[in-house]
Amino acid sequence: MGSFFSGLSHVRNRVFLVTDVILLLAAGYFAYVLRLETFNLQRFHFSIAFYSCLAIIVIVLIFWRVGVYARYWRYASIEEMLLLAGSVTLAVLISGGISLTVTRLVPEIARSLLVPRSVPLIYLFLALAATAIPRLLVRVSARYRHWRIRAESAKRVLIAGAGDAGAMIVRELQNNPQLGIEVVGFVDDDLAKHDVRIHGVPVLGNRYAIGSLVQEYGIQEVIIAMPRASGKVVRDIVEICKTAGVATRIIPGLYSLLDGTVSVNRLRSVKVEDLLRREPIQTDTTAVGELVRSRRVLVTGGGGSIGSEICRQVLRYEPARLIVMGHGENSVFNTYNELRQILGSKGRPDDEVVQAAIADVRFPERLADVFELHRPEIVFHAAAHKHVPLMELNPAEAITNNVLGTRNLLEISLRTDVQHFVMISTDKAVNPCNVMGASKRVAELLVHQAAVVSGKPYVAVRFGNVLGSRGSVVPIFEQQVANGGPVTVTHPEMKRYFMTIPEAVQLVLQAAVLGKGGEVFVLDMGEPVCILDLARDIIRLSGLQEGKDIDIVFTGIRPGEKLFEELFAPGETYNRTSHEKIFVACNASSHIPDQLEHHVTLLIEAALHNDTTAIIRILRTLIPEYRPAGQHRA
Repeated sequence: MGSFFSGLSHVRNRVFLVTDVILLLAAGYFAYVLRLETFNLQRFHFSIAFYSCLAIIVIVLIFWRVGVYARYWRYASIEEMLLLAGSVTLAVLISGGISLTVTRLVPEIARSLLVPRSVPLIYLFLALAATAIPRLLVRVSARYRHWRIRAESAKRVLIAGAGDAGAMIVRELQNNPQLGIEVVGFVDDDLAKHDVRIHGVPVLGNRYAIGSLVQEYGIQEVIIAMPRASGKVVRDIVEICKTAGVATRIIPGLYSLLDGTVSVNRLRSVKVEDLLRREPIQTDTTAVGELVRSRRVLVTGGGGSIGSEICRQVLRYEPARLIVMGHGENSVFNTYNELRQILGSKGRPDDEVVQAAIADVRFPERLADVFELHRPEIVFHAAAHKHVPLMELNPAEAITNNVLGTRNLLEISLRTDVQHFVMISTDKAVNPCNVMGASKRVAELLVHQAAVVSGKPYVAVRFGNVLGSRGSVVPIFEQQVANGGPVTVTHPEMKRYFMTIPEAVQLVLQAAVLGKGGEVFVLDMGEPVCILDLARDIIRLSGLQEGKDIDIVFTGIRPGEKLFEELFAPGETYNRTSHEKIFVACNASSHIPDQLEHHVTLLIEAALHNDTTAIIRILRTLIPEYRPAGQHRA
């Protein structure tokens, strides 16, 4: 029996063609038997042959035309069965109509080919059975193999989340018995889903039942299939599973599933990003598509973590040209190749769509060459120095890159009629106490000024700490854990706002759509996260224990750091946009200081001469709220 079902699961469509012909012939014969209530059909042999052959020809042609023979029936679903039923019904109506018309219009052959009027109706039900049963056997055989493997050595799992993602995971596991995973049940907090079955798998309770279900059913793993769940919910489920002594895996959050796929390949261990995630931003993809489609888009810092993600998401909206610009050739090379591979996989190997430009924003002549060649219409400015302690030691670099570079880019953008300009800023630009934050605040002011002068939608976007970006705290903590510790935390009360790279890029794209000119956009990042709690989560998710396996050591606040970050500068009034997770400070451009250009020129000259004292003095003149921390080297 096992070998019979295993053989069935690999039946090819040419075999279905043969079985269809044979079984449909039989269906024609039995349609007459049922209609005439006798097996003595000698006087109807020609009629049976005529109608059966006609029906088979029409059915096979329709099956071929609508793709019934192109389906893989091992994975048949309701969609395939509806297609089959509809095709058979249409074919029987056509063949029945033809046969009845022919026998009525040609009296000479009516006697020998007469088809009783009720035969097509009887034939319809028999034909449905004749075509559906072999295909259902193939589907059942695949399920039989799953049951057989499950009974032998399958891992018993519970799925947290009985929504679309959970249902898709169950279906894929059922279709891939070689994975050796048996889904015992779902848990879901929605009471309406309790005591129902999804793909034959029962919903056994809510998340708080996980502990008892692990004991009752011998659960070995819990799969969290809740891509929209908040970090609080994920954290709660992980803690329940830890208490129950069962391993967890997770489907990534919504922004990791922008391509719309949910599969077993996506399952991975729970990471700290999952514990911190919030409700996703509802993105107006239609508006973003209208803005970007068929436009020339340039991304500075295109090889960085934020810049490269901007490039990936922009590419989805089919720009006329996407220019990946950056100073580091290796990172630009990697992003450029990745984007070209994406185009190739979609059948768009057009070399003109993605272009790479190696250029430093500090050199206006080089920028002029790039803009003259590519004529960008939209610019996303992600190039910047961002590491606070390093910029405290190298303030001239922060000014030349973040301030001079932004000024150069704005000047060339205005000269070449760039229509939309979005600059990536930081929450450290608000009431800054470090050179990096102060330099980004000056860059914001330059963007606001350009918006006022040009009347164009030139805007800034402020980010919190970006999870997974180069040099961010999470990779540092993970590396420290991998090295055996200790994990270093500057202060037990240190808190920061966090967002994921995809969230940050969604904000950038929305800012390009929503911006009218001179605004600052800020993501509602929820409550700030305690860095000490973050360190403890990373240790725990690594399967280790604080104090036993890994120590946490407090090293003291570094120069230029604050215990808490802020999101809006003094005097900025903010409101929610049409996207409830995005704030906008519409009056940001009203705070442009007098003689901004003059002071920026002095600031840049001081940086070019590496005059740290003058840099700090001018920054304090430009940004009265700037409070430098500690002494800077001369």
